[in-house]
Amino acid sequence: MKRLICFPIFLLVLYTSTAFSQKDTIPKTYAVEDTLSGNFGLFEHTELLPLDLRFDIKQYSRKKPKIEYLDGILTYHITPKDSVNRTIRIKSRGEFRNGYCNFPPIQVNLKNAGFKKEDVKKIGKMKLVTHCMSGNEDYVFKEYLAYKLFNVLTDVSFRVRLLKINYIDTGRKNKVTTTFGFFIEPAEMLAERTKMTEIASTTLSQKDMFPEVLDRMAIFQYMIGNADWSIANQHNCKVFLSPGLETRSMGISIPYDFDYTGLVNADYAVPNESSKITSVRERIYTGLCRSKETFEKELAEFADHKTEFYKVINDFPYISARQKKEMNRYLDEFFSEFDSQNSIVNDFLRTCKE
Repeated sequence: MKRLICFPIFLLVLYTSTAFSQKDTIPKTYAVEDTLSGNFGLFEHTELLPLDLRFDIKQYSRKKPKIEYLDGILTYHITPKDSVNRTIRIKSRGEFRNGYCNFPPIQVNLKNAGFKKEDVKKIGKMKLVTHCMSGNEDYVFKEYLAYKLFNVLTDVSFRVRLLKINYIDTGRKNKVTTTFGFFIEPAEMLAERTKMTEIASTTLSQKDMFPEVLDRMAIFQYMIGNADWSIANQHNCKVFLSPGLETRSMGISIPYDFDYTGLVNADYAVPNESSKITSVRERIYTGLCRSKETFEKELAEFADHKTEFYKVINDFPYISARQKKEMNRYLDEFFSEFDSQNSIVNDFLRTCKE
């Protein structure tokens, strides 16, 4: 297990000089078998994970295939001279980003890939968040941090793993571009980990959700400036049932996809016309209405975790001091509403849904 935990560190040193760069060749010596003991720990570990993804990037960027898969090869590294190769399939995913991005997000299909680690071989498909456009790495980092902020509040949340990826373009003589991305924990893995069952229905409403869990999510969305979510059609949130609960009235809502948030502040993000805000940096509470006392009690959880929220941002080593300052300032605006006049509660009561 110690070898498993350490192998990304070897490669981090090896690749540090090539961040945001391109090179013409990569090592071509691969191990035939994965001989490591124990599980891979894809979402248990937090260190940067170096990967190679080899496929026809020229064709992918041109066609942005959402239906048919492209063949590819995923390589993860055990030591600088020893790595494991697996054949995978990829296609593009997403709505806006699929059309807008030069390099849209990827769905990685690992079925029949032959991974032997128990925690990895169970994964069928996995979402990979990419850099969208050249130079958009800060958006990747900030969206990754949004997931980590929600992890602070609850383990019943999607875990993420930060990646440093060599994209090898077989359509351009194996041209290599090195940049960052992250994997999102598959819903079926989250369900198994939390002993819950995913609900596929899109006829649910906020009233069908477990109140405290829904309110935590809605307040979190307000904190990071996200109005781009809906229970009704499971837009940017998944719904699960806890063990023993056989009615829809106790659904557990878990958010994902945070690129349209004020915290990330992507240059392409614009608010929905129905949201009544003019910028994604504006906050609007779109959860259900509760009593003033209920809101005050639920907001106490966020006040209790305030130091941890800032620590997630300030301890992150891959983002600039300027970007950290911008993110901190956005959180400052949220916590400044915890005043003697209960400004934040009044905001909730003004825009909440009956």
